[in-house]
Amino acid sequence: MPAPADPPALRTEDFDFALPEALIAQAPARPRDAARMLVLGPDGPPQDRGVRDLPALLGPGDVMVVNDTRVIPARLRGRRGAARVEILLNRAEGGGLWQALVRNARRLRPGDAVAIEGAEGLAARVVENAGDGTVTLDFGPDQAALAAALERAGEVPLPPYIARPEGPRPEDREDYQTVFARRPGAVAAPTASLHFTPALLAALEARGVRRATVTLHVGAGTFLPLRTEDPRAHRLHAEWGEVTEEAAALINAARPAGGRILAVGTTALRLLETAAQGVEDPARPVRPFRGLTDLYLLPGHRFRAADLLMTNFHLPRSTLFMLACAFAGTARVKAAYAHAVAAGYRFYSYGDATLLAHGPEAAP
Repeated sequence: MPAPADPPALRTEDFDFALPEALIAQAPARPRDAARMLVLGPDGPPQDRGVRDLPALLGPGDVMVVNDTRVIPARLRGRRGAARVEILLNRAEGGGLWQALVRNARRLRPGDAVAIEGAEGLAARVVENAGDGTVTLDFGPDQAALAAALERAGEVPLPPYIARPEGPRPEDREDYQTVFARRPGAVAAPTASLHFTPALLAALEARGVRRATVTLHVGAGTFLPLRTEDPRAHRLHAEWGEVTEEAAALINAARPAGGRILAVGTTALRLLETAAQGVEDPARPVRPFRGLTDLYLLPGHRFRAADLLMTNFHLPRSTLFMLACAFAGTARVKAAYAHAVAAGYRFYSYGDATLLAHGPEAAP
């Protein structure tokens, strides 16, 4: 028997593309479901559609999987003596502990107290400084007091490509929150879900599309650039997620009934693929899951848990663009993005959407 072939080489530069700055959306479509949507089926050229066409593109028995994480105002400004630091909360560790990304973190030592500006009486104690900008902070056991302080002093952690020189606008607190948001803990929105409105959800329900809700608290690592020449040398920050027994049962009922599984967003897809690990039955692909995941989806991954992916347009050379290529085929996705640029689609968190059918994995 011949030896298995080596996996295809991956290079970060192969996932680059030219994007005019004018196509980076600075505000969402209004109403949200008025956004455009580029549809890439299993074959044929991409189709120019709209988010409001989603019910017509799905059918009775299809299951739509959404992420109900809620974005918290996670960007804080603090002081240790005369030193000023900027804190981006990343992941709750329980008991008042938070992993955070801190600008000027080199100024902090274990035991230091950091006063939070704009939240009188709130301070965080430095527990650990990892030396790479990651700091563990202890805000104390009163979670209600911390939540109230975040509402007073925290800022919406908008991605760096949404230009807000004077800080987030008041409307960003609502614009950067999805209609599904229920469980606080994310520092970035699951942006594919930003397109949904009550009217669109009603149309999907009338079509017979069912909805399963999962949770993945998106961390600050989603903003970090990929700095390695080989994408496989990059590491994702772990994020907390949950697929309940109820959600797993609903998802697993789709394919035996002739339906498809639509992951709304890369966060939902990553969590579903995490919950699919170790499951042997492709008809019932997921199991309940609760815990941390750092699953990294690159071309060559064998997807088990979704037939369709709705997602926004992603950054060049990013792990999320690579995920889209892994799901629908690298050459096809790159060609679809070239079409989107030529057709003036709006990119990134506040931009337009894509609907991708699962296709054969392809090397760059």
